[in-house]
Amino acid sequence: QVQLAESGGGLVQAGGSLRLSCKVSGSVLRGNTMGWYRQAPGKQRELVATVTSGGSTNYADSVKDRFSISRDNAINTVYLQMNSLKPEDTAVYYCNFRNTAWSLPYWGQGTQVTVSS
Repeated sequence: QVQLAESGGGLVQAGGSLRLSCKVSGSVLRGNTMGWYRQAPGKQRELVATVTSGGSTNYADSVKDRFSISRDNAINTVYLQMNSLKPEDTAVYYCNFRNTAWSLPYWGQGTQVTVSS
C-alpha cells in the first residue's frame, strides 16, 4: 500500500510564492514517477509537473517558466516550488505517485491553493 501526505497549500497574493510538499510512504520501488496535478472549478484535472526517479521533469506549458518540481529520493518526497503565482493558478493541487512497474496510480487528498488579485 502507498500513502501520500501533502502539505503547503494556502492563500497567497498574486506574484507571491508557495511550496508544496508530498511525502510518499509504503511500497516505493526504484523506478517511479512523482508529480502534481490540479483541478480548478469547472475544469478537468490537469498535469502540472512530474519528475521521475531518474530526475527527468515534465511541465505544463502554463507553468514551465514559473514552477519547479524536485524530489528527495532519500525521504521519498516531491516538492513543487510555485513562483509568480497568478489568480488562474487557483485550484486544488493533488500529489500523484506511480511505480513504473505497476499501473496503479496513487493520489493525495488534495490541497487548496488560492491566489488573490
